[in-house]
Amino acid sequence: MAKQTVRNDVVLNAAYIEGDWVAIEASDTGSDSVGDHALYDPNSGEVIATTRLCSAENVESAVNAAATAYASWSQTSAGERAHYLNAIADTMTQQFDTLVGLSVLNNGKPIEEAKVDVSDAIACYRYYAQLITKQETWAEVEANETGIRLLKTYAPVGVCALIVPWNFPMVTTAWKLAPALAAGCTVVLKPSEVTLLPELMLGNILSAIDLPKGVVNILPGAAAVGAGITSHPLIDKVSFTGSNAVGEKVMSQAAKGIKDISLELGGKSAIIVCADADIEYACDLIIGGIFTNAGQICSATSRLIVHQDIADALFERLKTKTENLSIGDGFDTDTQMGPLVSEQQLNQVKKYFDIAITEKLGCLTGGKVLDRAGYFVTPTIYHNVPVTSQLWTEEVFGPVLVSKTFAEDLDAIRLANDSKFALAATIVSADESATLKMALQIQAGHIWINEQQIVLPQAGWGGFKQSGIGRELGVDGLSAYQKSKHVLLTH
Repeated sequence: MAKQTVRNDVVLNAAYIEGDWVAIEASDTGSDSVGDHALYDPNSGEVIATTRLCSAENVESAVNAAATAYASWSQTSAGERAHYLNAIADTMTQQFDTLVGLSVLNNGKPIEEAKVDVSDAIACYRYYAQLITKQETWAEVEANETGIRLLKTYAPVGVCALIVPWNFPMVTTAWKLAPALAAGCTVVLKPSEVTLLPELMLGNILSAIDLPKGVVNILPGAAAVGAGITSHPLIDKVSFTGSNAVGEKVMSQAAKGIKDISLELGGKSAIIVCADADIEYACDLIIGGIFTNAGQICSATSRLIVHQDIADALFERLKTKTENLSIGDGFDTDTQMGPLVSEQQLNQVKKYFDIAITEKLGCLTGGKVLDRAGYFVTPTIYHNVPVTSQLWTEEVFGPVLVSKTFAEDLDAIRLANDSKFALAATIVSADESATLKMALQIQAGHIWINEQQIVLPQAGWGGFKQSGIGRELGVDGLSAYQKSKHVLLTH
């Protein structure tokens, strides 16, 4: 069914510019504009489809379209913008099964995870539709001077370049696009060239709801297209989610013209399991935190810090549960962990398996590439890993867990904070008061206590240190696309 959708509904070899699909002309120049960019099924390694990627000419057209549309879109009412956001959500709901199928086909994730993704994206559009209508046009600010009034309002930041990754198609797009549209911004969106199939359906949805032309433009492209939009003089803000290496380049490119910027980057998050934790439940949280989406999550709790009193019992149970995970095709409802997204990502994870051998790490289970079609590796756990290990300090972005034990809470907090990243953390304990005390001391933007990695649209998302700049989701996510304005007048 999903492959039939690709043939019948996904528009390939085209960019969505000024409300229409514009053919991308074939070119022999530049690695970003060749005519045979392949889109793969990670489960089999087979090519699903090929498409051309955008050129510099497409970038110029899309940015100009967004800049032209900004004058009118920025002046629309909050109610009108909310109408379009709800319309996107309604149409995605109608196409729910189609979008889920494309995500499984092109990303490889299990179908139940893909269903959660599409539901989360829909919820995000609805949340910002509601939030923007609640925001006051004018808010009175208390002033100590007599005879004057001070008012505050918000204006959209301008024309935005949104660059999203491949690990959560449609989700990270919604996290950026929904608040940008709610704020009154116009957009040039560059989805990942790895998972274009579900992302390109957005263009069809925008046409179906009659979104004004030029408000959203979609450029399927590689790194050169990203660089083209982040450095373009008509772009006012750049929002990027991806690796730190690319994030540094984006930040440098956005510096030209002093663009507003948001960066959601890497993580090496910790899960702390205290001595009073229920071992069975703790194992479920550990597995969910590192093996969901085959570990390809910026917030993956890839460092396990477990109290020494329960370590032996926990590792024994964790090993058994991990080895019993069902690994396979995302369309199989029994599958609990699917393949990695691409051959490149497979090689990335294999590199760390090799490093673990070189470092002589103790492998509790896994550490292997599976001998089968597609991009599959075993869910992997290393124990007693030194803090100097590359696997302890670097983001693997795969189903690889490293672990250490601790004796006192302060030791656990110190280990959790001993990272250049500070995105998220999980704490497992029966003592809520103790966990909240720990949460205040852990450097992370989002912390779960005795819960799986549920991300609500109401909760701001982002980290500290090298995990990024700014916040997405929640009220903070809307503020990222607005600038405050103050007006002083006589009383």
